Amino acid sequence: MWLLLAFIIVPMVEIGLFIQVGGWLGLWPTLAIVLLTAILGTWLVRAQGALALSELRGSLSGQSDPTEALANGAMILVAGVLLLTPGFFTDAVGFALLTPPFRKAAFVYLRKRVKVQTFSSATPNGRRGPRPTNGANTIEGEYVELDPDDAPQDDPPRSGRRPSGWTRD
Repeated sequence: MWLLLAFIIVPMVEIGLFIQVGGWLGLWPTLAIVLLTAILGTWLVRAQGALALSELRGSLSGQSDPTEALANGAMILVAGVLLLTPGFFTDAVGFALLTPPFRKAAFVYLRKRVKVQTFSSATPNGRRGPRPTNGANTIEGEYVELDPDDAPQDDPPRSGRRPSGWTRD
């Protein structure tokens, strides 16, 4: 229901703002502002996105909780979408999402409302931390050794066909 209301209200607000600003500034300055905010927003999203990505890498390599770094990355992604969408209201929300204090406040608000059940960085064998390796070229796997006499028998060879070369005959 909230999403439907957002898809109805946001375009109405944007149209109203375009009419007001266009009447005050004129057509070409209004279009120039929309284009300028899209270009500036794209540049800021790239810069903030690179910082968020390095923050995420740092939290993952330090095996700490990556929740805030992931949330920052998601908010920067939403900011980029909003800044590329033509309009003054969406630009204002997009630029707000690019400021770290606003993202921090939004993260605190969302963290109170969202309950995470579990978070674990354990390896498949149950231990925490990186798994020890025996060497750079070690490939782990399971195998079963078969006795040649117990191996399943192939179908009898078809007449006129030679072996493929993939099996021993």
